[in-house]
Amino acid sequence: MTLPNWITFSRLLGIPFLLYGLYNPTNQAKWICLTIFLIAALTDWLDGYLARKLNQISELGKFLDPLVDKLLVLAPLLVLVELGKIPAWGVFIILARELAIAGWRVNQTTITGANIWGKLKTVSQIIAISLLISPLSPIWQIPILIAFWVSVILTIISGIIYLIPQKISE
Repeated sequence: MTLPNWITFSRLLGIPFLLYGLYNPTNQAKWICLTIFLIAALTDWLDGYLARKLNQISELGKFLDPLVDKLLVLAPLLVLVELGKIPAWGVFIILARELAIAGWRVNQTTITGANIWGKLKTVSQIIAISLLISPLSPIWQIPILIAFWVSVILTIISGIIYLIPQKISE
């Protein structure tokens, strides 16, 4: 297994700690969760950078990286639904898109990388989750929810844009 694949796999190790911390309502726990989440999100960039720089792009990495990304995003979102911070139907839209694209990719002979819309979706989700788990004052409630809904909208757009060219080429 290559170094980039190990880095991808290491993101999984932070998820249980992140989830455990989200159930602790103290500011200290929230800061720890934010730190864990942001470090994990940065490793997403790092593994891709190293895979390209070291010429270690692999089929395993192309499969594992988006799967781990989905777990890193969906795990805290599901806890945030349970805690009443965000509506379940917004997270359902994100989950549905991710499952649809993952299902589509399974039937493809080659796995393509993310386009600009997929990258925007990921960045918007990271920003929204970071804001949602941060110990911010209640004055931030509206901007945080706006960030969440922007991420949902970008999730829908990126899913449509991903599937349309695929459908046309059939």
